[in-house]
Amino acid sequence: MAVRLPRPHRFDAWVALAGLLGGLLLCGIGLGMRPAHDPTVLFDGPWPIVLPLFLMAGGELLRRAAPRTALLIGTVALIGDALTQGSLITLLMYTDLMYTAVLYGTPSSARHIPRVTGLLTIVATLVPYAVWRVPEALLVGVFTGLVAFAPASTGLIVRNHREAADSARLRAEQTALLAEMDRTQAVAAERARMARELHDMVANHLSAIAIHSTAALSLEDEKTSREALTVIRENSVQGLSEMRRLIGILRDGTTADDKEPAATPTLDGLGALVEGARANGLDVALDAVHGSVPAPVELAAYRIVQESLTNALKHAAQGAVTVWLRGRNGALELRVTSPCGGRDAPRAPGSGAGLVGMRERAALLHGTFEAGPENSADGTGGKLWVVRATLPVTDVPRGGTE
Repeated sequence: MAVRLPRPHRFDAWVALAGLLGGLLLCGIGLGMRPAHDPTVLFDGPWPIVLPLFLMAGGELLRRAAPRTALLIGTVALIGDALTQGSLITLLMYTDLMYTAVLYGTPSSARHIPRVTGLLTIVATLVPYAVWRVPEALLVGVFTGLVAFAPASTGLIVRNHREAADSARLRAEQTALLAEMDRTQAVAAERARMARELHDMVANHLSAIAIHSTAALSLEDEKTSREALTVIRENSVQGLSEMRRLIGILRDGTTADDKEPAATPTLDGLGALVEGARANGLDVALDAVHGSVPAPVELAAYRIVQESLTNALKHAAQGAVTVWLRGRNGALELRVTSPCGGRDAPRAPGSGAGLVGMRERAALLHGTFEAGPENSADGTGGKLWVVRATLPVTDVPRGGTE
């Protein structure tokens, strides 16, 4: 099976061609590096120089495709050139092969070639001087260093710089990727926060609108229909106002001291919230005692109560709904109970996102949240739907429920 040679790069082909033409030009004019009577010249004349020249040009074709093979070919060509009068072009092409063997070769070649050439330079400096005992013998080491060690060291330096640049570029790409991931997560978190706010603010009003519009369509009593339409209008206006307030907050941002927006609901608004629920037909009782509470906790508690009343409006059976809230032991505890059971279907459809949003609000503040049916404590055997949340009022995470 024939061995397939690597395909040379186009630039390497031009380098080989330029070196070959330059060497042939020097050979044609009879310009060699040593005189014909030099004792090291075994084959004098211009034409013996051509064979090492062609061999070296062939090595240049593989300078990047197969650096170690090219260096081996170049070394053989240099030894052959040393037996002739020598060509300057052949010598220059060999230094290029030494440079590219380190620059484009394997990591092992990049480590070992400079060490070997450095050792050869030391040997070529000390041995001739020890044998001949003349200062001119040191030139052998200088020549070896210029031909072998200098290009190998240069190739190693350039390779190290390139690897450092590649590492820096990789780190920059990784940093950019992490920044993009952070941005994506921030956008997702902001979308989730906006979804919670929209759901908590609008769901209550839309549920009341849906329930009262159904009543208005099903009843023929003009007075009852008018009352239902009045409630629908009030909830529509309030829902629109809440939407405008949220849009204004999103557009204008927070206040200068990076606190909650001034329009954020507080626990003082629970009374108005309960009155609105009563106007929508719920029998609601409020029992709230609390002291100073951080703004994120106030917002979370308000939204949890609001969503609980919305769920009660849509799903609860006939009966009293209680909202209980206390601040004690470094936490704000709240409980909303409503009768459950006895209804085949809710009065208004639900998305199922309410419980998820309440649980997320409590989790963001490192609090606890529970919701589910329980037996009534009055001994009647009735079922209650109970929502419980405990929100710490100390060590509140920065940003709260935002």
